[in-house]
Amino acid sequence: MQQHIGENYSVNRKIDPSRGALLADGTANDHDRIEIGPTQLAYGEWQDAGLELPNLIAMREYRWKRLTQYIVDRGYAGLLLFDPLNIRYATDSTNMQLWNTHNPFRAVLVCADGYMVIWDYKNSPFLSTFNPLVKEQRSGADLFYFDRGDRVDVAADKFANEVRELLEEHAGENPRLAVDKVMLHGLRALEAQQLTIFPGEELTEKCRAVKGPDEILAMRCASHACETAVAEMEQYARSNIPKGNVSEDDVWSVLHAENIRRGGEWIETRLLASGPRTNPWFQECGPRIIQNNEIVSFDTDLVGSYGICVDISRSWWIGEERPPQAMIDAMQQGHEHIMQNMSMLKPGVNIQQLSKNSHTLAPHYQKQKYGCLMHGVGLCDEWPLVAYPDQMVEGAFDYELEAGMVLCVEALVSPEQGDFSIKLEDQVLITDAGYENLTSYPFDKQLMGE
Repeated sequence: MQQHIGENYSVNRKIDPSRGALLADGTANDHDRIEIGPTQLAYGEWQDAGLELPNLIAMREYRWKRLTQYIVDRGYAGLLLFDPLNIRYATDSTNMQLWNTHNPFRAVLVCADGYMVIWDYKNSPFLSTFNPLVKEQRSGADLFYFDRGDRVDVAADKFANEVRELLEEHAGENPRLAVDKVMLHGLRALEAQQLTIFPGEELTEKCRAVKGPDEILAMRCASHACETAVAEMEQYARSNIPKGNVSEDDVWSVLHAENIRRGGEWIETRLLASGPRTNPWFQECGPRIIQNNEIVSFDTDLVGSYGICVDISRSWWIGEERPPQAMIDAMQQGHEHIMQNMSMLKPGVNIQQLSKNSHTLAPHYQKQKYGCLMHGVGLCDEWPLVAYPDQMVEGAFDYELEAGMVLCVEALVSPEQGDFSIKLEDQVLITDAGYENLTSYPFDKQLMGE
């Protein structure tokens, strides 16, 4: 039977020809869709794993309603966002995310009545049109010197005037505006419009801290994709390092590639090191050739599928020899550290009490222990931070855990003046009943002494 051209096109443009206009996660079943998202590889792996996909339409509405409620609760007329991840949270749209972090050309205004306007790159207003919650697309929020030169003040005045007019239309005479991150000319211009500026980061960080049902489903999918990518990196490392001439960058590049293959977005750091370069920790991944019978430690810091951060850490012993006993002892203590600290997690626990009641590392690990016990995670590392007892500032995080929060539980076991560091980290969901460890990636058996 002869195919009609239109019918053939309709089938060919679908990501999944077996489905209708929408995929199971609510995105358009269209190869040419605007919004970025998971690949067919990721969808197939999630289906094989029996994972339920998030409904992105419901997830976007949850985030929008939550932001709006936080604005109303604080008596603000609106919330003005420049941080790319806050913009992602509010609109689920992206545009040159890393470039935007140091060249702030995007902004979003969420008014107290929920009316939402985005200022985007002038040639790309279409990037948020898939989301009906974004009511207007404009341009003109690029208030940095490279782009505006010596007339940045003029651009800032024009932008600030637009913000004031929108607030008057949607919030009446209320002059209270929360702003997350703003360039100096932008701040001065907003204040010149007789707006009273409040720190928006307090609002956005607390708003993002509690995940809705579909955000949790998205995180489960992103975690599976990340752990699959980590497994590919481990397989590459174990197969190739013993042969020689494999660098840290060679190993790290596998995680990047496998993340992108599944619709992931970027990796925030370069925290993979080998052998003696693991101590002190925070040396960045480089050209060092990894030797057989050495340790490799890493921290994913990975922004993956659906823009969800999966921040897990592992240490591997690569080689057939038994690891030094000092490494095994450190690995076992690191495992005990995160498991005991994780066991304290449940709704209603005060964050400061987590610090005060935490597991104590041995004295020779104290100086080089990690910068925190735990931290929140969502679209990136987020509020709150759980400090070690000797680093805790009274009153900085005097809040209780809530169901729906997700915390990364950390351990850096790094002997002072040593030649190795153990880095471990799991991502944990606070549930109504306590907690659920979302991380299933195994711990290295050789380092565990098994």
